Amino acid sequence: MYEHSKNMLKNNPPGMHAAVVCLFVFSCGAIKTGYHLTKGTITGTYKLTKAVVKATAGTGKTIYKIGEFSFEVVMAPMSWPLIREEIDSIDGLPPKEAIRQKRVKTAPYIVNGKQYIPMTPDAARTYREVGIASWYGYETYRRKGGRMTANGEVFHPMGLNAAHKHLPLPTYVRVTNLENRKSIIVRVNDRGPFVKGRIIDLSAGAAKRLGFYEKGTARVLVEALIF
Repeated sequence: MYEHSKNMLKNNPPGMHAAVVCLFVFSCGAIKTGYHLTKGTITGTYKLTKAVVKATAGTGKTIYKIGEFSFEVVMAPMSWPLIREEIDSIDGLPPKEAIRQKRVKTAPYIVNGKQYIPMTPDAARTYREVGIASWYGYETYRRKGGRMTANGEVFHPMGLNAAHKHLPLPTYVRVTNLENRKSIIVRVNDRGPFVKGRIIDLSAGAAKRLGFYEKGTARVLVEALIF
């Protein structure tokens, strides 16, 4: 169960863009959770633009953009290993089979024998949490080939992406480093962190933008963006 801060930021950082485009929708789910979430969402809405780029090899990538933040989305080959190799199953299936059947967004999953139940879309709409963020993916620099996230996307170590144990995949969240007030938007497309006391794992690129890459961890505020 989450522990949510009673002292949330009262002011949104400057530069947030109004207007709304509903380009992704949380799938319906009936999974019950016991999460205590702070009511209310971020003031204002965000414009999400989408562009599809075809590569010469026949594959393609999708570029999403929210204000100054861009997110490159490419589906990984099924031959690639998961970056979270400790995931035993998703929705009762082997992880890659669940990914192939597109059954990962809000599906329960098991890691090292422990079951995790993601939030329903309604719960995610009011998600705000203060806690410790870390960054992950260093091991990918030393391995040949690519790695796959828990929803089947290519893991980009220097991209603006993140892992969360309970948010639907994908979700866009705003992360604010409470130690220096730097704030960015990231795409949650993976599961984790599975370390006690941490609420979100960021890519190395996101950690650098938030100013805690060298330190390794930081106290942050995570807020879901609603489209």
